[in-house]
Amino acid sequence: MKKYLVSILCGLFLLPGCDYLNMVPEKDIETIESVFEQRTKVEGWWIGVYADLISLLQSSDKNLAFSASDEYTPSPVLYTSINLLPGFLVANGQQMSQDPYGNIWAKMYQLIRRANVFIDNVDKTYNMTQEDKTWWKADMKALKAYIYFELLRTYGPICLIPQNMPVDLEMEDYQLPRQPVDTCFKEIIRLLDEAEPDIPRHSQRSAIYGFTFTKEALYALKARVLVYAASPLFNGNIFYADFKNKNGELLFNPTYDREKWRIAAEAADKAAEICAQGDREFPAKGSSKKTTLLNHMDDIEQSTYSMFSNKEYLLEWKGGMTTIYIYLLPRLVGDNNHFEALAFGCLSPSMKMVEMYYTENGLPITADVYWNYGNRYKLGSESALAYENVVPLNTDVVRLHLRREPRFYASIAGDRMYWQRGVSTQSLDNNLLVQARKGEGPWSSQQDVIVSNDYQNICGYWVKKWIYSWIPTKNYYQGITNETMAVIRLAEVYMMQAEAWNEYLDAPDEEHVYKPLNKVRVRAGIPTVEDAWTNYSSNPGKIKTKEGMREIIRQEYNIEFAFEGHRYWNVRRWMIAQTEMNGKSYGWNVLGSTATTFYNDENGPIEIGRSFKFVAPRDYFTPFKAEEILISGMKQNPGW
Repeated sequence: MKKYLVSILCGLFLLPGCDYLNMVPEKDIETIESVFEQRTKVEGWWIGVYADLISLLQSSDKNLAFSASDEYTPSPVLYTSINLLPGFLVANGQQMSQDPYGNIWAKMYQLIRRANVFIDNVDKTYNMTQEDKTWWKADMKALKAYIYFELLRTYGPICLIPQNMPVDLEMEDYQLPRQPVDTCFKEIIRLLDEAEPDIPRHSQRSAIYGFTFTKEALYALKARVLVYAASPLFNGNIFYADFKNKNGELLFNPTYDREKWRIAAEAADKAAEICAQGDREFPAKGSSKKTTLLNHMDDIEQSTYSMFSNKEYLLEWKGGMTTIYIYLLPRLVGDNNHFEALAFGCLSPSMKMVEMYYTENGLPITADVYWNYGNRYKLGSESALAYENVVPLNTDVVRLHLRREPRFYASIAGDRMYWQRGVSTQSLDNNLLVQARKGEGPWSSQQDVIVSNDYQNICGYWVKKWIYSWIPTKNYYQGITNETMAVIRLAEVYMMQAEAWNEYLDAPDEEHVYKPLNKVRVRAGIPTVEDAWTNYSSNPGKIKTKEGMREIIRQEYNIEFAFEGHRYWNVRRWMIAQTEMNGKSYGWNVLGSTATTFYNDENGPIEIGRSFKFVAPRDYFTPFKAEEILISGMKQNPGW
């Protein structure tokens, strides 16, 4: 078996430095054939490809998308933990081509090779039904399409491997050229279309295969792929107008094609239709909490929790946030009921994300005429019972934390905000009030200065998303062993509908743009986009224009999918990263022991931590490892 694995994983193009270059011994070919004689071994191969892909993409310490955007403000100590969360260095402009952070190229092509072996051999298995052979082969084609897509959005133009290459070719025959991005997108769609007839609906698939593709997932992935193909990074990108492969072929078409948005919009409509026909839907609204706001917050929290059980999840895999939990969980030193030694609480949401969330009227904080933007850093108080157990009533609270939308309170914890940290009992109230000023207790800084060798929260905020309220902080890890993470969820299908139709139509309309967007907003507990902008905003005409709705839709993406790894990709495909990802980090003075010093005399946040840095066009795509370029003969990405 060991020789068999060597024979399928090695190859000069795929594994630089592998010595297995000349030919496969006959007994190894026979070993491959023997493996594909028996269902149990074939199933192990199938699941193994998924397992290795999941370990690359669903891991917060390997997938840059979780940490390399501007959504987080890390403690200085995390910059020394590059083997755990290297994305922070990428966000600071420290990516490198000698040994790139987030390098998945060779490992992904190993998976493609294994997928090709499976597709070529599964029909030879003698103790499988033809129905299962057809399904498993189709699923592997869909998975191969997904791998191509991840490579494409990571590196730009990629090499396509429709069939495995023999291992006895000359060196130059392994040095394949990168293909134009349009060709790459077409191949991904071809694989998905070829797989579709034999992929079951979610309701038809056995629960033990919950990690595999369903029709709902396939159509959603197809829509996502086509939305990327239509987006500015791949559609009319003038930054890469002269970028050619080693054969002199242009890799990007600099001419913008509006029709790509129509194709993407229709694919998103089809995905929504398939989901509506099946059992994919937003879970039923909660009603067990004391207030409407608390019920909305619970609905939002449930949207990121599943054990292959969430009806909103179209494709879900285990793993994901295991490492990052350590840094998100609050470090409540001195609280015997809630202290967890493995919780460091040193990874905060950025101030940009704190201010990204809407007001209670479903508007940006800059646009709501009923929300006092100019005084947002001053202290105020809340008396409405609607906010009970969310912020303390009739108490001084910074106005930035008042009258915000449910997603804000479900996702962000800050000074004088409540955070449920376990189920409350008659003897213990686990709805904890965050008191972040120095000297106030377990939430506050344990140091007199900001240091680089200890775990500190340097911003004054915590991310509640992914930290489930019903699981106590103490011994938290005992309660999260079986959760999954959404690769694609239904809300994204609706967002893709709204975005693609808005980009294609001359002006947004109710049926194509507002309606799908409002499905996401209503679930979030905020007014429809028409109601919010018409009745509460300083610019009611904004929703009538393509440009206005583009801004609204993009902010909705940023909020709905905050901290889920979407923003990293979105600011790139929208080609706004050089604007969004170049700036300073801000937060409150966590060494301040009074409201006056903590909130900087009500003058606003102070500069903290490192700055974000993005160099265009260089940083739009991950560089290839320099050694890979030397061996493969490929063209390096521009700027590296």
